[in-house]
Amino acid sequence: MSHPIQKSEAEWKKLLADKGAEPLAYHVTRKEGTERAFTGKFEGHKGQGTYTCICCDKPLFDSATKYDSGSGWPSFFQPLAATAVETKEDSSAWLGVRTEVHCPDCGAHLGHVFPDGPPPTGLRYCMNSASLGFLPHKDPA
Repeated sequence: MSHPIQKSEAEWKKLLADKGAEPLAYHVTRKEGTERAFTGKFEGHKGQGTYTCICCDKPLFDSATKYDSGSGWPSFFQPLAATAVETKEDSSAWLGVRTEVHCPDCGAHLGHVFPDGPPPTGLRYCMNSASLGFLPHKDPA
């Protein structure tokens, strides 16, 4: 899949380091890794705002769609818009076929989506904290 934002491995590593991203961010976003359950900084996060792609800052999820799935990863029942994320089937896992979630702008691996979420969508976008940034909602002045 080709994405509008392209960088070399060295450029991605430098960009993530310059942003102060955790070391696992490169492995998760560029090598399709997964952080361990209940270890990510956004798993129990309760702030109000927008979750973004750590690599390119694309807005992905609103905090209003975040819920506690009990899975150990930040979970959302829908992205900001249909075009906020892209998906592809992954049959390489020992768990069987899963649906990967990627950033449509830079191709960063974000996590997976499962059909066991709450209404209204019935979906659980199970994201890696290492793949996310967060922009708090601004207080009205």
